[in-house]
Amino acid sequence: QVQLVESGGGLVQAGGSLRLSCLASGNTFTNYRLAWFRQAPGKEREFVAGMSWTGSGLAYLDSVKGRFTISKNNAKNTVYLQLNSLKPEDTAVYYCAASASGGGWFTTDMTYWGKGTLVTVSL
Repeated sequence: QVQLVESGGGLVQAGGSLRLSCLASGNTFTNYRLAWFRQAPGKEREFVAGMSWTGSGLAYLDSVKGRFTISKNNAKNTVYLQLNSLKPEDTAVYYCAASASGGGWFTTDMTYWGKGTLVTVSL
């Protein structure tokens, strides 16, 4: 079992930055694929960024490439999402997820989920 707890969300002006953190407990990240998803009001949850437990295999949603960066610290059992050049359309609840198996970056591929942290980007 893995428990995931996100933090770091908040209100920021367009063009600003935030760093989201996801602390894992109950198990380490070894052999898990790690990802961030987001869900805006009235929309489906979508994949934002992902990586293998080795730190390779990086993948990003096209609209965040060059602005968001996923990373992790194994010693701290924490995965991060750096959000730069934020836009109002980035407003959403951001979720951390982990997958114990291979596959794609669909919500159905994820095994564990955090409860989310809200990011609000104002004009």
